[in-house]
Amino acid sequence: MSRYPQLNFPSYRFRVSDLGDVLRIWDELRRCWLVLTPEEWVRRHLIRFLVEQGGAAAPRISQEYPVCIQGMPQRADVVVFGRDGIPLLLAECKAPEVVVNDAVYAQAVRYNAVVGARYLVLTNGLRHYVYEQTETGYRPLQTFPDLHDETQES
Repeated sequence: MSRYPQLNFPSYRFRVSDLGDVLRIWDELRRCWLVLTPEEWVRRHLIRFLVEQGGAAAPRISQEYPVCIQGMPQRADVVVFGRDGIPLLLAECKAPEVVVNDAVYAQAVRYNAVVGARYLVLTNGLRHYVYEQTETGYRPLQTFPDLHDETQES
């Protein structure tokens, strides 16, 4: 994938289709082809990482999850639900060339004010920021949370 950079995730193989002027990537969860944009490249890696290394159960992952902010429809990139059906992790993905800054953090916090997930992940594929919601705000974590016990069936 010379058009897309190596990301700060393990190396994964994806089904990619080249239609000449547009690349498409297979979404294994939704079972459909998507236009391969730089942001989608990051999202596909994050989801694969959450499943293969983070312990998330694939059926508990929702993409482009609808969030209504002050009457305006928005979409959270990735939401992982716990076994109890309650949102556990909300992730905001950006293209690798987009800096993950305070504006991205504020966007994710706004979405999470509606969603109510325990964890926030902000990533451009090169830099990852992970937070846990506490009673007084968000505290940064050094690693991704292990979601296995909270999303997998017993």
